[in-house]
Amino acid sequence: MADRDALPLPLEVRARLAELELELSEGDITQKGYEKKRSKLLGAYLPHPPGLEASMAHDRRPPMAPSSASRYHRRRSSGTRDERYRSDVHTEAVQAALAKHKERKMAVPMPSKRRSLVVQTSMDAYTPPGLSPLSSLPPLTDTSSGSEEEGGQGEGTPTSSQGSVSMEHWISRAIHQGSTTSSSSSSTQSGGSGAAGRLADVLAQTHMGKSGPIAHLSLKRKTMLGVAENGNSLRRSCEFGSDLLWPPPLESEENHSAPPDVTTYTSEHPVQVERPQVSTVPRTTPKYGNAELMETGDGVPVSSRVSAKIQQLVNTLKQPRRPPLREFFVDDFEELLEVQQPDPNQPRPEGAQMVPIRGEPLGVVTNWPPSLEAALQRWGTISPKAPCLTTMDTNGKPLYVLTYGKLWSRSIKVAYNILHKLGTKQEPMVRPGDRVALVFPNNDPAAFMVAFYGCLLAEVVPVPIEVPLTRKDAGSQQIGFLLGSCGVTVALTSDACHKGLPKGPTGEIPQFKGWPKLLWFVTESKHLSKPPRDWFPHIKDANNDTAYIEYKTCKDGSVLGVTVTRIALLTHCQALTQSCGYTEAEIIVNVLDFKKDVGLWHGILTSVMNMMHVISIPYSLMKVNPLSWIQKVCQYKGKVACVKSRDMHWALVAHRDQRDINLSSLRMLVVADGSNPWSISSCDAFLNVFQSKGLRPEVICPCASSAEALTVAIRRPTDDSNQPPGRGVLSMQGLSYGVIRVDSEERLSVLTVQDVGTVMPGALMCVVKPEGVPQLCRTDEIGELCVCSIATGMSYYGLSGMTKNTFEVFPMTISGAPISEYPFIRTGLLGFIGPGGLVFISGKMDGLMVVSGRRHNADDIVATALAVEPMKFVYRGRIAVFSVTVLHDERIVVVAEQRPDSTEEDSFQWMSRVLQAIDSIHNVGVFCLALVPANTLPKTPLGGIHLSETKQLFLEGSLHPCNVLMCPHTCVTNLPKPRQKQPEIGPASVMVGNLVSGKRIAQASGRDLGQIEDNDQFLFLSEVLQWRAQTTPDHVLFTLLSSRGAVLSSLTCLQLHKRAEKIATMLMERGHLQDGDHVALVYPPGIDLIAAFYGCLYAGCVPITVRPPHPQNIATTLPTVKMIVEVSRSACVMTTQIISKLLKSKEASAAVDVRTWPPVLDTDDLPKKKPPQLYKPSNPDTLAYLDFSVSTTGMLAGVKMSHTATSAFCRSIKLQCELYPSREVAICLDPYCGLGFVLWCLCSVYSGHQSILIPPSELEVNPALWLLAVSQFRVRDTFCSYSVMELCTKGLGLQTESLKARGLDLSRVRTCVVVAEERPRIALTQSFSKLFKDLGLHPRAVSTSFGCRVNLAICLQGTSGPDPTTVYVDMRALRHDRVRLVERGSPHSLPLMESGKILPGVRIIIANPETKGPLGDSHLGEIWVHCAHNGSGYFTVYGDEALQSDHFNSRLSFGDTQTVWARTGYLGFLRRTELTDASGERHDALYVVGALDEAMELRGMRYHPIDIETSVIRTHKSIMECAVFPWTNLLVVVVELEGSEQEALDLVPLVTNAVLEEHYLIVGVVVVVDIGVIPINSRGEKQRMHLRDGFLADQLDPIYVAYNM
Repeated sequence: MADRDALPLPLEVRARLAELELELSEGDITQKGYEKKRSKLLGAYLPHPPGLEASMAHDRRPPMAPSSASRYHRRRSSGTRDERYRSDVHTEAVQAALAKHKERKMAVPMPSKRRSLVVQTSMDAYTPPGLSPLSSLPPLTDTSSGSEEEGGQGEGTPTSSQGSVSMEHWISRAIHQGSTTSSSSSSTQSGGSGAAGRLADVLAQTHMGKSGPIAHLSLKRKTMLGVAENGNSLRRSCEFGSDLLWPPPLESEENHSAPPDVTTYTSEHPVQVERPQVSTVPRTTPKYGNAELMETGDGVPVSSRVSAKIQQLVNTLKQPRRPPLREFFVDDFEELLEVQQPDPNQPRPEGAQMVPIRGEPLGVVTNWPPSLEAALQRWGTISPKAPCLTTMDTNGKPLYVLTYGKLWSRSIKVAYNILHKLGTKQEPMVRPGDRVALVFPNNDPAAFMVAFYGCLLAEVVPVPIEVPLTRKDAGSQQIGFLLGSCGVTVALTSDACHKGLPKGPTGEIPQFKGWPKLLWFVTESKHLSKPPRDWFPHIKDANNDTAYIEYKTCKDGSVLGVTVTRIALLTHCQALTQSCGYTEAEIIVNVLDFKKDVGLWHGILTSVMNMMHVISIPYSLMKVNPLSWIQKVCQYKGKVACVKSRDMHWALVAHRDQRDINLSSLRMLVVADGSNPWSISSCDAFLNVFQSKGLRPEVICPCASSAEALTVAIRRPTDDSNQPPGRGVLSMQGLSYGVIRVDSEERLSVLTVQDVGTVMPGALMCVVKPEGVPQLCRTDEIGELCVCSIATGMSYYGLSGMTKNTFEVFPMTISGAPISEYPFIRTGLLGFIGPGGLVFISGKMDGLMVVSGRRHNADDIVATALAVEPMKFVYRGRIAVFSVTVLHDERIVVVAEQRPDSTEEDSFQWMSRVLQAIDSIHNVGVFCLALVPANTLPKTPLGGIHLSETKQLFLEGSLHPCNVLMCPHTCVTNLPKPRQKQPEIGPASVMVGNLVSGKRIAQASGRDLGQIEDNDQFLFLSEVLQWRAQTTPDHVLFTLLSSRGAVLSSLTCLQLHKRAEKIATMLMERGHLQDGDHVALVYPPGIDLIAAFYGCLYAGCVPITVRPPHPQNIATTLPTVKMIVEVSRSACVMTTQIISKLLKSKEASAAVDVRTWPPVLDTDDLPKKKPPQLYKPSNPDTLAYLDFSVSTTGMLAGVKMSHTATSAFCRSIKLQCELYPSREVAICLDPYCGLGFVLWCLCSVYSGHQSILIPPSELEVNPALWLLAVSQFRVRDTFCSYSVMELCTKGLGLQTESLKARGLDLSRVRTCVVVAEERPRIALTQSFSKLFKDLGLHPRAVSTSFGCRVNLAICLQGTSGPDPTTVYVDMRALRHDRVRLVERGSPHSLPLMESGKILPGVRIIIANPETKGPLGDSHLGEIWVHCAHNGSGYFTVYGDEALQSDHFNSRLSFGDTQTVWARTGYLGFLRRTELTDASGERHDALYVVGALDEAMELRGMRYHPIDIETSVIRTHKSIMECAVFPWTNLLVVVVELEGSEQEALDLVPLVTNAVLEEHYLIVGVVVVVDIGVIPINSRGEKQRMHLRDGFLADQLDPIYVAYNM
């Protein structure tokens, strides 16, 4: 508007403005001073927008001393309208706040979503709520719960002037002309439409240069990249551009690199910089390989898309939020959460103590009836033809007119039938005083009215409720509980309603969930018997019996019944008659729900007392024709209308096509929700439009009411149009501290409230503090209104405790004296009493959210959200705001229904703007903002949002949003302080024996290796085999089973020896290998592998066992094989014929270069002769074999195993497990590395026992194979892996009975050991033990072992020795590297199981990984091991070998500095248990906590991924697996979703909450992927680092990625 004639600002003015900005931001100048100076500077250049006073300064002037007259500043004349009282000021304020943010707000990375999800959520198939035929009309909703009425601008509401906004805009534009705009090329590709990408054009932070004009930089929109150019463009709908492009640094004194901002669109600067073309060769990236890397500014290599977003997120989070909170004290273990310290500058109430206000006396009018039934009798007999109620059909035609005569006669009939026709004469079902449910639809007020008065005449208590539509209606279960507690057995209903209720197969009405058993009784006259002539209802004067019970839904969704006595009912009607000036035969148009609240009080009760004529407009008609109520007012010349703000709002939207509207007959327009702070805009806008149609301003009468106190206050209809209503413009900041401050300057964060008139006749009102003792507030303090009057509810039915707290309150003065002997009733409304006794409401107790000590009102937040762009992206009135408790404070959640036509990007823009608006106006962060598809939020019967049900769905993860934005970084300010590391015990500490500063040093050892037996004299395994071949040639060493459980092949000692000899010959003759050459053995698990291994030993070669490539998955498995062959420098590859063909196949050549394989020998065709002589190593310390494996962190390394170590290893296992030739051992493990290989290939030869070999891959065909073999061969010892155990637990869970029938018996098993390199998985081992307990498995038999790279087995349960123990440690202490034992089940406890017994000959010590000092046993540290079977070093590690050298030969920094230790790289601790071992010593147990490489340092504490993953998996039934890893300093959580993709977004808040609550960590990124995406190695361990690389290289194809702000 004002842009056209903006003058360019000279440089010095710009520089001066920039200095001002700086002074303001650093607090050297006040806001007021800043504005004054700024307007002075700009005065000369500012074009005056038409319609605004020339001097803006006038508007900024603070009011005079806050005497009460000027404080609420009532307007006297309606001639000039004071700007500050405009109700659309809120919308404007929000826009201005957003404009401010534009200049300084950071980027918010947009979540990525899979295309299927996008298509699904933006389908046009949704019908908008309310099916309105007027295409321009948004849905009509009664937002009666949660988001009561709508504020903000309606579509048809003209704004009076946009002066202030356009001025902001003009200034910001003038400033922008001298600013750099760097914008990030975060392109979002929307696949499918052919357009591969549109740039999310970005306006970045603006900084003023002091040295003159700076070139403008902006990126040109990316031209359409065809699909061919970008191979991936159709794969997902929202991928970010391939790289972040920063503009080159500009030659100015200050060089600010501005992070990209994805929340606004690019400015229109003329200068453009072409975007360099990205290379367009389609490149296929491996699933998890080395991602293409690029460097970011910090020198951290990141890959393209995801990392660009993460970088953006990190930048955003670096930006300082509000002033940091006070630091706090952390003692050794107890992490104290920050307790919110009161702000020393917060406003405090200063006024005098308020004085209770009394309403005018209730007049005594002679012809007022003594009771309501008496009034009905009088009108029914005197003027039976007078119309009482006219009902409408859905076309707006009068359907039926109920006269007073008919109402009287039918009510008598109903009363007679209730009392005499239910049950038997001797045993009537209903007696006077009993409760009866009234179930009538909203379009049948006549039947309801007859039934209601019938109950009053019969002296039974009606309980009006909603019609239950389905058996699982939102909230209907709670209504059922109310009926049950009221003892209701009979429900009155209409014929049509009875027919519409859901029916069972036999036609009876089923019992609804939570409802008592009911007899349904239809009240239509034709179904009732006529009362005898002599029967007549007993009409008495109003007394203290209960007249009716009105239901009320609480914040948590529970339903209470408020009892209203007959005298209260009558007095309330009299008070309403007096305040509204009702007279006989007046016509009243009612749009409200006639079953409760204002609709019931005016349209059913007070109308009958005064013989008025009610025109009832059903909700269904309003949906079709929102103007119907106005038309009826014109048609019937209605005097009074009862409406809600939404009815005024929809009338505004729809009035355009109406010519002949005349509202001059209205003398009173009751606005039922006028107390809602944002109904004021609807009132004002309605008046603006309809004043020309005869509507007088003084006709609008807002009222305040609550279920407990009935009508609390109502504005009286006056004839004096010069007496304008009261307005207060209150500061939001003040309100959040419960203090009233009239806002003078900061126009952005204000709440304009209108008065709701004065106290009811005959009532006394006061304001008390909302929490604690009901003490009177001061005059400038917000509190809960309390009323003392006859015309109020009496109690909550059946709840005496709650009744006492609400209906029997005795307010006190500050000195503690009660102000009255009569009890007051809490109304549940928050507000204050202004000058002239006017009542102002600022919110409801139910909508109150206390966030870090400040109070916010849900309704105000809804108003702000709507004001952002009210009708564009979300449905007005379909917004729910509630708080959830996370980490000991309330957090705000906003849920809105998104329009089906809004795009992904639009919604995201809207969300980020809502966050900014709420942040600047309410100064509070939103924890979670969720958009759901149209029509999916649970509704109340009149179409409003069912708030508690929505909250419930959100908390249990079944809301199914289509967009989610979480902002835990902004909101959660009470996290514990990051930990500062304490220096550990140093060499200066006094060493006394084993004590280090009062703690026992953590060290332990297994038993001695003991005396040498006959086969122990051999130093080499090859000699042991030859000895066995001579002494026991026919003893079977190995038996291999097929997937059916049959013996596939077996080897005796002699067969193995002969076979090994032939292989040795082949190596020498065909392979021409020398001593010490390396040979890669690529065999499937089986007997060939064992023979080939010993053949290598016989030939003097060094074998390396390699897992063969998977024929179905060559592309990913073959490169690993090739890598091991190359890294191990193998001189040849030995394998079977099938695999050798596979290695050179066409498929293989696609994955690797097949020409570079070393010679491949296949052992299916062996030479017949034996070698000239068998090789005998000269030195036992030479290499026996290489153990190659890939660690969980993705490192490939080969560990050198000498002959000495190999023999010592076998000996140690033999002693621990008591293995002899007569034993059988079942092994279901992968035989390629670690303990698995040793058990499969070496132990049988050394100890002579028979090994039954079960390849784990066969279990996929037959999960019971392993256990059946154990049972069939009567095995006492068996070894398996976690993956095998998991397969059995999941696959055989339901088959235990049938297995028992097949004779499966596990009672002989002594030890079932899980071979692993990780913390024992207690949950899995326990569920396995429980599951197979019925098949005879002894729980103590199941245990785990522990080995690692440097030492393949440190612990192994073995046969004798105490059972494995479990301890519970405090997880919080563990993060500080402390071990503190707690009781089972205590909060934050973590169960840890001992990893088996320490093997013979093994010594362990716990050392500090940083200082290498020994630790006490209450510390968590690295496990160091000293023993004969340690590996002797790495053969090669990818990367730097110097770094790794200390893994095998480390020494302690003090204490025993001579012993050479190997570092395991695992954190753990030792505990001396109460148990004794074989030697009678007390037993030392080793507990492994996790790998040092995997542990994450976050906030100065050490976290183990598995703990966070356990918490995450527990949060939702659809999370199958989870993995976490850190990236920069963000925590990334990847979850596998089982179930529909629609549930993906439900997981984001749940995961974030769980990790916050249990670990005090904020999740940075949540990635939802398909099942099977998290890579797992052969040992069943998660490969988190591979996953991380895959994520950063954008190869996971995630369903959804959420970036938490």
